[in-house]
Amino acid sequence: MTASSGAAAIKPGGGGTNVNVGHGGVHVNTGHKGKPRVVVTAPSTKGFIYNYAATETQIHDDPNVALFFLEKELRSGAKMNLHFTKTTSGGPSFLTQKEADAIPFSSAKLPEILDHFSVKPGSAEAEALKTTLQECEEPAVKGERKYCATSLESMVEFSMSSLGTRDVTAVSTTVAKAVTPQQQYTVTGVKALVGDRLVACHPEAYEYAVFYCHATATSKAYTVGLLGADGVGAEAVAVCHTDTRAWNPNHVAFKVLKVKPGSVPVCHFLPEDHVVWSRSG
Repeated sequence: MTASSGAAAIKPGGGGTNVNVGHGGVHVNTGHKGKPRVVVTAPSTKGFIYNYAATETQIHDDPNVALFFLEKELRSGAKMNLHFTKTTSGGPSFLTQKEADAIPFSSAKLPEILDHFSVKPGSAEAEALKTTLQECEEPAVKGERKYCATSLESMVEFSMSSLGTRDVTAVSTTVAKAVTPQQQYTVTGVKALVGDRLVACHPEAYEYAVFYCHATATSKAYTVGLLGADGVGAEAVAVCHTDTRAWNPNHVAFKVLKVKPGSVPVCHFLPEDHVVWSRSG
């Protein structure tokens, strides 16, 4: 999937901004009042946060664990065991910038946030909101620029600022079948995204769409053609990190791949509801 195949153009804020959003796991459609709405759901994002230490539960139970691999495996004909999770429609949508700015978004305001959304303190839902706020407030690792976007406009603005251009493209993973098991996939093609900088955005669990976005100058992204053992095809977005020295030494990638921080480039595919922004080519 690329921005040239079924992409939708949106112009948040005008000023010559041109944003192409590819139709993968993130769907841009027109909601009420004609405003762009992005429908997402948020399974575990922790494996994509650099300073997160993996737990044994995550290593055994999180389907995203199966998406990590070494860069040397990224070649046509390579075979990988992968599990792509599928989002469901009807998940939380982005608020407009004006709506998002009117609602507190900080751990210090958690009681006010819970009251605003009628969420019971101490409930599982309340804990999920608390965790998201804490993840958004944690400091970035060395060389990383991070931001939690609470609106489509703010996600686009952060991406443009990080990439140094107002002409950006967003891509995400597309799997041809609604539900797929963990299975062997064969790589049928690899294409690098434009430029040496990118912004990856991962959905967080929240009452409305919130994306954990981060940018580094030591990452590369690719669109990868895949063919599953069951005959189902996919076009997946893969990100390779060439410098992982600042990551938590107990990060899930090191546990799964059995490598040490900074020793080799670490790569992972993105689930369908995650987005990578790059310069338009």
